[in-house]
Amino acid sequence: MLPVQMMMFLFVLGALLLFWAVARLLLGYGASDASLRQLSARETAFLAAAADAVFPPGGLPIESGSEAGVVRHIDGWLALLTRRNRVLIRLLLVFFEHATLLFPAPGRGGFRRFSSLSPAQRIALLEVWEHSSWRVRRLFFASLRTILTSSYFASPSVLRELGLAPLAIETPVVEADLLYPRIGRSRASIRWRVEDVTVSPSHAPLDPRGALHPDYVGADAGMARREEHS
Repeated sequence: MLPVQMMMFLFVLGALLLFWAVARLLLGYGASDASLRQLSARETAFLAAAADAVFPPGGLPIESGSEAGVVRHIDGWLALLTRRNRVLIRLLLVFFEHATLLFPAPGRGGFRRFSSLSPAQRIALLEVWEHSSWRVRRLFFASLRTILTSSYFASPSVLRELGLAPLAIETPVVEADLLYPRIGRSRASIRWRVEDVTVSPSHAPLDPRGALHPDYVGADAGMARREEHS
């Protein structure tokens, strides 16, 4: 049997390790954003840090990842996923937040969780993942980058700055609109009736410098419309 002193030492060591693990995983993130339906405070902190590492402040177009609303877009996107896919995405976020235990960031304090690193360390760490000789690390990075990039370029303000925001187009109501609902909706959501079908749709050419679609005139307006239809 182990001496009493050794057992006490192992007990204290185990308690300290447990406290450290709990503190690293749960503490120091602040309160959750009540306006976010899916993301926890920990996930929000990581995504904001990662978004600004991929699209840093002062870069092009003009907005950083967090300024472009990447976190809020991902929150809405998660609500549309199946439970299994939401779990997989959350595991990816947790892994990257704490992967510094295995693959520390360059510089002092590189073992800290990702959201606690300096902006320069976050950028340097992601570059290491991107160019790693390990294929699995590059795949993990590619998965994270895809999520962040698709959310960034869904921002109305980013698309406006790039000149890619869709124009306001008066779309005619055709007979097919009476049969098929919007993607993900039931047939009961079809709001068109026979009398709504456009008799003589316009074939006028589209002005490439014309008015933008209402959802892209302002970020707040677009966000309000997306939440209304979600």
